[in-house]
Amino acid sequence: MDKKEAKQKAKGLLDEYIETNKCRKTPERYVILDAVSSMRDPFTLEDLDRKLSGELRFPVSRATLYNTMNLFVKLRIVMRNRVGGRTSYEFCVNANGIIHQVCSMCGKMTLLRSTAVEEALASIHYKRFRHDSYAVYVYGTCSTCQTKITKQKKGEKCKQEN
Repeated sequence: MDKKEAKQKAKGLLDEYIETNKCRKTPERYVILDAVSSMRDPFTLEDLDRKLSGELRFPVSRATLYNTMNLFVKLRIVMRNRVGGRTSYEFCVNANGIIHQVCSMCGKMTLLRSTAVEEALASIHYKRFRHDSYAVYVYGTCSTCQTKITKQKKGEKCKQEN
């Protein structure tokens, strides 16, 4: 599924929810959906607010942003990640095959694509269950933090020798 198809699927999920629950079809929800679907990497609410206010010239209140993102999480249009005291979001309608590498020290998250993981999960026979999507998180230490740890250990070793 390409980006355009994923955006259409997300719009369909939102339309269905609005119709089923007799909610108002506000332009803010759809502009936020457009912004979210155009984000390439995990993003914060501040990143999204900057995109809406700046690039899209469609500022929304903080409450609207929070409420809409909570709705998108509920509908599984976006995935909320809380790592290292930092909350980020990502468009997840077409996120299968993505592995999230998360540094346990600094919270930095990088994404990898893995067809092996995708194939392995597709081959599983689920009992009385149809899976729609999945998320894989691998926690560890990024190279930047590992370098800092190594330098710190060398510094302590030098102090002990003196």
